Amino acid sequence: MSYYQLLKVSPNATIQDLRQAFRTLSKLYHPDTTQLPPSEAAVHFQQLQQAYEILIDPSRRQEYDTELHSVELRRSIVSVVQSRTENSDRRPLSGGEWFAIILLCFSILACLLLALGLAWIRGVELIAVPNWLEESYLPGTNIANTH
Repeated sequence: MSYYQLLKVSPNATIQDLRQAFRTLSKLYHPDTTQLPPSEAAVHFQQLQQAYEILIDPSRRQEYDTELHSVELRRSIVSVVQSRTENSDRRPLSGGEWFAIILLCFSILACLLLALGLAWIRGVELIAVPNWLEESYLPGTNIANTH
């Protein structure tokens, strides 16, 4: 439960709204003025005081709002991930699907081997040296030609 919910105000509440809400709720939960058992009233009143102290201070309130926003963002991301995994329609592949995948892999491999075989029969170079690289070396040596 957020401090805003504890004080029963909106996140856009002004300082006056916070003060009024704290006054009203402190009368309900103060150990001296409530019908609740003293230990339970003390816990509620302490929570109200903590919420009020943080929300009344602008810098602490901004830090709290930032933290609250990041927590809510994480919760929404987790809920989206959980809903996707719970509603997942994934199933294991059937025998026919596995056969189709294996057949596809074999046909790709066969096409590759056929292309390499035809290139070898025709005498086509599989790896061609670029023209700019051939010109930069002197014939018969490994020393680069420095123009």
